[in-house]
Amino acid sequence: MKKTVVFDFDGVIHSYTSGWKGECCIPDPPVDGIKEAIEQIRNAGYEVVVVSTRCATNTGIAAVKQWLDDNYFVVDSVSREKPSAIVYIDDRAICFDGNPGALLEKISNFHPWYK
Repeated sequence: MKKTVVFDFDGVIHSYTSGWKGECCIPDPPVDGIKEAIEQIRNAGYEVVVVSTRCATNTGIAAVKQWLDDNYFVVDSVSREKPSAIVYIDDRAICFDGNPGALLEKISNFHPWYK
């Protein structure tokens, strides 16, 4: 059984420089180097699943799949829900370090990498 790595779509794969334009409007290019990183991860034997809030509907899932195809990405699946995984790669995440007392400060100071 392959180990699963889950990638968020916007801000991790899709560069998201234009911000939200709608469920099916995905205007921006890929993040530099992400396609090669995903290929490397898959070649190492990991299953790659892409998740997105865009995938709340079948239309959104189809839009993400089309964008991935148009940009020559190969992934194992696109999902509306995060499956069990060994790791989640997301531009809007804070890695919990065991110190709950630091969370409010981390949240208050948080900015995604592209801002």
